[in-house]
Amino acid sequence: MTTLLEKIQNRQAKVCVIGIGYVGLPLAVAFAETGFQVVGIDVDAKKVSAIMAGESYVLDIPAARIAPLVSSQRLSATLDLDSLRTADAIVICVPTPLGKTKDPDVSFIVNAVEEIAQRLRSQQLIVLESTTYPGTTEEIVLPILERTGLKVGSDFYLAFSPERIDPGRTDFTVANTPKIVGGVTPICLEMARNLYATIVARVVPVSSPQAAEMAKLLENTFRAVNIGLVNEVAIMCGRLGLDVYEVIDAAATKPFGFMSFKPGPGLGGHCLPIDPRYLAWKLNTLNYRARFIEVAEDINFGMPAYVVNKIARALNDHGKPVKGSQVLVLGVAYKRDVGDVRESPAFDLIALLREMGARIKFHDPYVAELESDGTALQSEKDLDAALAASDCVVVITDHSSYDWQRVLARSSLIVDTRNALPRANANGKVIGL
Repeated sequence: MTTLLEKIQNRQAKVCVIGIGYVGLPLAVAFAETGFQVVGIDVDAKKVSAIMAGESYVLDIPAARIAPLVSSQRLSATLDLDSLRTADAIVICVPTPLGKTKDPDVSFIVNAVEEIAQRLRSQQLIVLESTTYPGTTEEIVLPILERTGLKVGSDFYLAFSPERIDPGRTDFTVANTPKIVGGVTPICLEMARNLYATIVARVVPVSSPQAAEMAKLLENTFRAVNIGLVNEVAIMCGRLGLDVYEVIDAAATKPFGFMSFKPGPGLGGHCLPIDPRYLAWKLNTLNYRARFIEVAEDINFGMPAYVVNKIARALNDHGKPVKGSQVLVLGVAYKRDVGDVRESPAFDLIALLREMGARIKFHDPYVAELESDGTALQSEKDLDAALAASDCVVVITDHSSYDWQRVLARSSLIVDTRNALPRANANGKVIGL
């Protein structure tokens, strides 16, 4: 009888990926391209239909990669959770948002694991990739699976391996980004390490799932805290009458001991606004206050209001009130060259401006429609006309497809939160952070 380890090493294992979004789809494609038979499971029928038609809904994965995998039956997608019964390896890539009280919402993980438990059989490997607080794998996932009577490390194998997908990035992909893996037992680690070694150049084993969970949160908390620091520096430079970008560029000439971060209108995406809160929540249960995280959150989540104040002052200097002014938001995605609006600071900025009576329009080459406070906004089709008609243009996302000289020529006033436009020879109509 072929063992699970042999199936993995020979690419004969069947892999199921639960959740085929920005994280799950690239992973599923990577396994299928390596020779595994892969099934993607999702609750979204549109995603399932797209995959089965050889189409893609994720920018980083072109249809040209999906179609041949589907036609060769290496990759399929389904709504049917019974596919889990025949899987040898199951990877969980479901969302982990914050609840209304800003506490971790692990309900998607729990639901996925409950479904797995109903179909769990001997010699299956389960890996959680969803970002979560330290202890989730062993405190929540493991007890659900062991209620079946099967034992971890002998009957089934369980590990945590944090996702490191950066949407829109081409220099680092699934294949060349090191993969951290922590297993509940040494044999669990060995199984998961062998699975990921088939698709990534370097697997980084750690002592436990909790260490792997913590490493992921450290990565994103490091970024969030440093962005908070540089955002506060931008506020300080504004008070001092200094150009924050000049200061950052000067500091960055030091060849050691300094890492350059850039200020912006606030945090966006699934990771940076959410992951540090997972860590702070966990530490709060242990009677410890994560002070750096709290301070960084205060600064980062206050940036949209800071930008709106900049807009109000800029309009005032041009003899116009915010109320009744036409404001064009340029770019609403949370980062450059993607269509992902999750947690984008554009939402808060638009809401604040509308509260002050501004008339809002937006343009984004990657986002066709945006819903703000129950109102659907359509991306402007004629950018030149929208620029010319606006009392103020606010740059939130500096997509590389924008012709910034053209934006400058057709606008009367610009508040640039990304340092996308040159301020020299701009006749004072470009206001930076």
